[in-house]
Amino acid sequence: MPAADSARIDEDTALLSDAALAAASIGLSFFRRDPRVWKKANDSPVSEADLAIDRFLKERLLAARPDYGWLSEETEDDPARLGCKRVFVVDPIDGTRGFIAGSDQWTISLAVVEDGRPVAAALLQPSVSHLYTAGHRRGAFLDGNRLRLQPRPSLAGVRVAGPAVLISRLSRPVPTLRSRGYVASLALRIAMVADGTLDLAFARGGAHDWDLAAADLIVAESGGTLETIDGGPIVYNRPDADHDSLIAGSPPLTRAAAAAIGPY
Repeated sequence: MPAADSARIDEDTALLSDAALAAASIGLSFFRRDPRVWKKANDSPVSEADLAIDRFLKERLLAARPDYGWLSEETEDDPARLGCKRVFVVDPIDGTRGFIAGSDQWTISLAVVEDGRPVAAALLQPSVSHLYTAGHRRGAFLDGNRLRLQPRPSLAGVRVAGPAVLISRLSRPVPTLRSRGYVASLALRIAMVADGTLDLAFARGGAHDWDLAAADLIVAESGGTLETIDGGPIVYNRPDADHDSLIAGSPPLTRAAAAAIGPY
């Protein structure tokens, strides 16, 4: 990697980290204080905290990188992002249902995507002050400590979180699996593979770029992978930001789990 690219990735990672930490104070000012909530067209909830954080992040990040595109769950999509070499991919609150319920399982998820793949990421869990960061070929970190995925030798006793339907399908051939239930923030669920809390994380079809991009880079830089259950790669900043069902883990374990689940 050229030195200039390494420096830019480090600078973007620092920018994302600082912005996430600054945005956390906004989120925490609404957390467990009965924020106003609305339903979006797809029946998913959005709170006044989501919107306030989104406004703050858009202003702060684009002021620092005006040539970058913008893709956020809470901003109307602008197709101009498709012509940008680098794009901010943002979820102001990933796990809004958990946030509304007063759970700690919500995050601020920020990434820079270049040529279809994340190259810088910050994922903050504000209520417990955990900050994940990653840069392409620069490693993944949790609160400044390097993350190195330690793969299990087999599916026996595997620790897994995700939708009940996928966990149930895997439990039939792997009755010894240990379910950790459903983590409200999909980005956090994937990052928990990188930090060793989980061995596998599943996502049902319909997850979006903003749910995935930061966590994708974090798990990849720790030595793992996030891919479709049929083994396909994930490409970001396409016209359609939706993705098929996904699995995260060490490469051998994801392949074994996908084979055990069968076509989905």
